[in-house]
Parts: sequence; structure tokens; C-alpha cells
Amino acid sequence: MTPRLPLRRGDRDPSRADWMELFFDLIFVALVGQLAHGLHVHPGFASIGVFLVLFAAVWWSWGNLTFVVNVSTQLTRRGLSVVMLAAMFAVGAMAVAAPDAIGERAWLFAAGNAAIRIVLLVVWVRLSWRDGPSARLRIAAYNGVTAVLWVVSIGLPEPAGYVLWAVAIAVEVILLVTTASHWASGRFESLNVEHLAERFGLLVIIVLGETVLSVVAAVSSAWTVPAGVVGFLALLVASGLAWSFFLFGVDAMRTGLDRLRERRDVRGIRDTVAFLPFLLLAGVTAVSAALAEAIAHPFEPLPVALAVCVGGGIALFYLTNAIISRRYGDPLPVVLRWAVPNVVLPLLLIPVGALLPALAAVVCTVAVLAYIVAHAEVATRRRLPTPT
Repeated sequence: MTPRLPLRRGDRDPSRADWMELFFDLIFVALVGQLAHGLHVHPGFASIGVFLVLFAAVWWSWGNLTFVVNVSTQLTRRGLSVVMLAAMFAVGAMAVAAPDAIGERAWLFAAGNAAIRIVLLVVWVRLSWRDGPSARLRIAAYNGVTAVLWVVSIGLPEPAGYVLWAVAIAVEVILLVTTASHWASGRFESLNVEHLAERFGLLVIIVLGETVLSVVAAVSSAWTVPAGVVGFLALLVASGLAWSFFLFGVDAMRTGLDRLRERRDVRGIRDTVAFLPFLLLAGVTAVSAALAEAIAHPFEPLPVALAVCVGGGIALFYLTNAIISRRYGDPLPVVLRWAVPNVVLPLLLIPVGALLPALAAVVCTVAVLAYIVAHAEVATRRRLPTPT
């Protein structure tokens, strides 16, 4: 058997997601599920707030890692594999800590956040340390200082440790907002739109996959005919969101990011890659929690907080897509034409979910998504050129 030649520098296709990136994403199935678990067990507005805060930290880590890999074209497949595996263990610690991250496992959640920032620091140092003193200062502050803040928070009592978490993330956000244009002048040409679109699409699959897993687990646990009916309808809800995103959103992301890149719109890329997707993914995960509760108690109204999750989560999904479309440069009248019904109709599901049995609320949710998908398909067919 002929031995394989060692991989050479530059052997990675920067326009495609590497297998090890996909392997890394598997830990997000566990992490997203763990974060959503709190909404299942304690379906209240306090749990929604905790979920959003913890999910923000998780999303921020994923986004930072994806972006630095995207512009690090010099990384070989083996080098990338080392980075992704190290990050995977850090995110794994966060996943284990997630159910009690605001409690006894706060130290482990903080340790995971510190570890992934150390991974990012190493990659950024290799990528940009030679770019001069300002680049070194930014790197040291963006991931070095914030890693220290996460470590220090481990030894602080509540709520001081949580305050330090907020400070650490705020430092990164402020640095990204204030220095993005300066940083992009040296790295803009390395930005690969295809890779970003593929990575984000794969993450949406992961989050929708958690919804499917949650539905299957809830039906298996309840094991009644009504639970099975609601479970079937819940899968239709997930399918509607998937149809909207994968048949319309991914292509729009590719063309939109291409437009921003051609215009050298650093702020537009920052907003549509770093900030706005958090809202979209949070909305999908919130819907997942509400569907699991509906399966467990099909003949009871949803708790008000979970009624907000199902209606507000779907509305947030489409509202975020609308804002992203505007940032890409789509005309406002065109965006409003589809965004207004796609946001308003799901909001009507909030009182429906809080007043009617959960089975009826999920039926209404399926009807709303069926209308949204059908409307999008009809509009698309009207725009297609007539064959000659």
C-alpha cells in the first residue's frame, strides 16, 4: 500500500467548509439543546432572558471563530483541525455548564469562554501580529484581555462574575464596532463569501436539527396519539422555516455578501455576519422550546412566555431576514412587500397560543408558515423569465 503524501501548505479550499469545521459544529447540537432545556423546564420570561444572554455568548464565540478561519487562508487542513478540536473542547465545557450556567456551573461556563478566546488569540497572533503595533494592541485587547476577564470572573461571587462576563463581551463588541474599518483594510481581500454563506447555512441546519431532536424526544416521552399529531405538525413547522431559509435565504446571503464586498461595506458585512444572525438563531431555538411544551401538553394553552416564543420566535426569524436584506441593499418597497405579512401574522400566534389548546395553536402555526412559503413561491415564479 502506497503511503499518502503529507498535506502541503495551502491544501485547504478556503471557499468550502472543511470536514473538521462540520465536526466542530456537532458540539453545537448539544450546546443549543442544553440552552433550550432551561426553556423546557422553566417556561417563564426569566428563563427566556437567561437563554438570550447565554446564547449571545455562545453565538459570539462561534461567529468569531468562523470569521478568523475565513480570512486565515494560510491555515492548512491539519492546522485548521488543531484549531477546531481545541475550540470543540472549549465549547463542550460550555455545553456541560449550560443548564446551570447561572448557578453552580458558572465557573465551567466562564472557563469554556476563556479557553475559546485563547484559541482565537493564538490564531489571530499568527495571522496579524506582523501588521504593526495597532494590530497587536487590538489582538491583545480583543481576545487576550477578554480571556483574562472570563478567568477572573471564576473567582468572583455572584453577581460580580456575571457583570464581568458582560464587560468582556462589551469590550469585544466595542472593539469590533470602532476598529472594523481599520482592520478590514488589511484583510478585506481574504474574505470568502462562499465559505461564510456555507458555514452559516450549516449552523442553521444544526439549530433546526436541535428542533427536530427536541420534537422526537418529546413525542417519545409522551407517547400518546395527540402528542404524535402535535409532533407531526411540529416537524411541519421546522420544515417551513427550513424551506424559507434554504430555498431563499442562502442564495440571498451569497449575493448580498458579494454586493457588500464589492462596495467594501465593512459595516454591512459586520452587521450581517456578526450581529444579526444571533437574532435569527435565537428565534428558531425559542420556537423549538414552545413546540416541545405543546407536544407534552397538547390540550392545554401554552404558558404565556412560550406563546411569545412560538409567535415572537417566527416573527423574529423573518424580521431579521428583512433587516439583513435591507443591509444587502434590497429596495425597501420590495422588502416590505414580503416582510410585513411574514412578521405580523406570526405575532397573531401569541394570543392564539396563550388562549387556545396547544394543538390548535400548532395547527395555526403550520397554516401561517404554509401561507408564507406559498406566497414566496408564487412571488418567485412571477419573477422568473417566461420560456421562449
